[in-house]
Amino acid sequence: MQSLEAELEQARALDPDDLADAIEAIGFECTRCGACCKSEEDDPHTATVFPDEVRTLQDATGETWRDVARPMPYGLEDADGDPAGETFEWALGTDGCGDCRFYAEDDDGTGACTVHADRPLVCRTYPFSVALGGTSQPMGEAVDEEGLVRAHECEGLGRDISRGDAEELAGALKERAVREIEEAIAVRDEYEPANPGAGEVVVHDSEGAKRPDGTPYEG
Repeated sequence: MQSLEAELEQARALDPDDLADAIEAIGFECTRCGACCKSEEDDPHTATVFPDEVRTLQDATGETWRDVARPMPYGLEDADGDPAGETFEWALGTDGCGDCRFYAEDDDGTGACTVHADRPLVCRTYPFSVALGGTSQPMGEAVDEEGLVRAHECEGLGRDISRGDAEELAGALKERAVREIEEAIAVRDEYEPANPGAGEVVVHDSEGAKRPDGTPYEG
């Protein structure tokens, strides 16, 4: 597996026109089914959000860090019904049903994002990802692929997409590929074991160790 630095170079060298060609070849149109915003069976919706994206959503909604994001659940232990331990990165907040807390449905059941203009890159680019060295953009198994572009399960795949929309998606896809690797490098470089106490949660992101409310963790 190549280093993160080598993968970052590869991501920065991605040609948006090639990505747009691949997206056009696969085809996509959002049907607003909401599947990518909902929980699956007993698994709550999990979408990675960068620290600056959390703050953007805070500014857009006037809500607290805890309202917008939650610690990524992977690696946390259940301590008397509550998560505890150390984890890496943030996930968008969820509602009582495990769906993205910014997801809403019209009376006819059509899905909508209540923060659409400020949604994170992972949401802007779904159902696509870029396959580089295997360390970036984990989104599960691909159901279609074209060049470096992978398409993941979505009922909107295979539909006609305009060149303009494909280019917009391609630009966001490259930006996401670069940002995810930059974030991973920064997390690696900033990481120091926190040794949280009983019932505590510590989140390591590109800015250092934080508490679940987004404030720095001092130990």
